[in-house]
Amino acid sequence: MPVNLLDFDLEGLAALCAGLGEKRFRAVQLYRWIHQKGASDFAHMSDLAKGLRGKLAAVAEIRGLPLISEHVSADGTIKWLFDVGGGNAVESVYIPEDDRGTLCLSSQAGCAVGCRFCSTGHQGFSRNLSTGEIVGQLWFAEHRLRQRLALPAGERAIDNVVMMGMGEPLQNYDALVPALRTMLSDHGYGLSRRRVTVSTSGLTRMIDRLRNDCPVALAVSLHAPNDKLRDALVPLNRKHGIDELLDACVRYLDAAPRDFITFEYCMLDGVNDTPELAQELVRLVRGRVPCKFNLIPFNPFPASGLKRSSRERVLAFARVLQDAGIVTTIRKTRGDDIDAACGQLAGEVQDRTNARERLALRRAVIPIAATTGGLL
Repeated sequence: MPVNLLDFDLEGLAALCAGLGEKRFRAVQLYRWIHQKGASDFAHMSDLAKGLRGKLAAVAEIRGLPLISEHVSADGTIKWLFDVGGGNAVESVYIPEDDRGTLCLSSQAGCAVGCRFCSTGHQGFSRNLSTGEIVGQLWFAEHRLRQRLALPAGERAIDNVVMMGMGEPLQNYDALVPALRTMLSDHGYGLSRRRVTVSTSGLTRMIDRLRNDCPVALAVSLHAPNDKLRDALVPLNRKHGIDELLDACVRYLDAAPRDFITFEYCMLDGVNDTPELAQELVRLVRGRVPCKFNLIPFNPFPASGLKRSSRERVLAFARVLQDAGIVTTIRKTRGDDIDAACGQLAGEVQDRTNARERLALRRAVIPIAATTGGLL
């Protein structure tokens, strides 16, 4: 089967071209055709020698992801559902704003972490995506939007990429890093390291690897100020507790393109949204790790057994953090009318992990207390 050139970063493509007896500059030309011009047919790559085009056609292809559906929100957010084979489909979301366009990408078909408040985790896990399947979401969206928006040559439609869609990116590390390098390459999408964000639920050893291999902006799904509550919300915390996680965040800042870590905090009514827990958060991070907090309104779904915090409770929680001098924002919900908001991406997953049964059992055995933030 021909290799898919979307699977290669520039170094990988240079190695492929070398194997065909071609020099590195040919790989650069080919890379630009694929990612900057959106080409999928070697015959259209006019500055490549005809002989090279023939060699490529014999061993390679540029294979995007089949589109299943497109939904456009009333606020302009667009959600695409892509077929990744085997009965699995993944979702990507484009969020237009006045000064930028952000694309949220998936890294796995499903997710094995099983966070209590995330509908993706309740779908279970099937497999990791390949580099080409990660990049293919960006390749499709960038060139689709350029045509739709009639952008001038050289102007990008997507200024920011966030790895916050389906899956835990750092559990798919070997495919993630070449994808990030393609996003960052001046011959690819030319994005700044500050404009590419990897979100993780807290795999500390992989945070250290990312710091060494490809440091981009980092967002950490925190959601609780203590291990007891976070164990119930983010099961991964039982292996990598909060102290271990914060230490990894401090180390990451040595190489990070930003001088702070973003902590994501999903606001759950009566669970993690009290002023007392906000004060505990202040004690946890102040003087320890430079950070900002992004408070995320919970997007309810029946299997979670959870409710969204009221606007008043969110504002009160934010005020505690802000009064302590911690930069705090409240995320504006986008695309919730098409199930494209944070925590809503579910796609279609042929679960291999019995997630629904496991999460239902966990909910029954360790319900979250409504007032203390602890466990009943």
